[in-house]
Amino acid sequence: MKVIVCKDYDEMSKEAAQIFIKQIQEKHDSVLGLATGSSPIGMYKELIKANKEGSIDFKDVITFNLDEYVGLNKDHPASYYYFMNENLFDHINIDKKNTHIPHAEGTDLEKTAKEYEESLSHYEIDIQVLGVGKNGHIGFNEPGDDLSSVTYVQELSESTRVANSRFFDDIDDVPKFAITMGVGSIFKAKKIVLIASGTQKSFAIDYLFNSKKISSKVPVSLLNLHPDVTVIIDEKLASLVIK
Repeated sequence: MKVIVCKDYDEMSKEAAQIFIKQIQEKHDSVLGLATGSSPIGMYKELIKANKEGSIDFKDVITFNLDEYVGLNKDHPASYYYFMNENLFDHINIDKKNTHIPHAEGTDLEKTAKEYEESLSHYEIDIQVLGVGKNGHIGFNEPGDDLSSVTYVQELSESTRVANSRFFDDIDDVPKFAITMGVGSIFKAKKIVLIASGTQKSFAIDYLFNSKKISSKVPVSLLNLHPDVTVIIDEKLASLVIK
């Protein structure tokens, strides 16, 4: 596992973006695994800038997103479909047909999850970006006794719903379920880049770096089993977790 400590979030975003820029420059039809939430927004801004400057071309790039809330339509400002268009896809020259986000509306969600996993199975993700929840979740793989290896419907923990309520008018508006890639799906990526900033992520990153246990109760700890992981953190967080 490679650890990169940056001064602040802006520097972290630039560092993460450079990894993705290099990947796209070396392979024009790269398959990228993308995430939502606040962690990758700065990186996406850097990728937009690089695309507009002509450093990278998204014409042949294919993307798969980690997850989507159940029950939100695509136009809902808190849906991840909306998020990705707003923060990346609408500002780069990517073919929207090459972008994939779980479709989490309708009644047969298990079928939807299986179809997403089937789509994933036709590709090998070159590089996957991840954030991490305060409780150590990656994607929407919540702490528990059993983690799914494939894309599935996940009930969200109360702590996750509270943390994500900042994106909604009221916590009661936060969906209780999501479709998410399973840990096995995530681990198929050749390379994983985890971005974590702020002291609120200290429990998860401290466990990842310093616990001798790998536990489904702290899903991020499973990254210790992947052969190519880069963790990018800021100095404040590093001061709490690097011992």
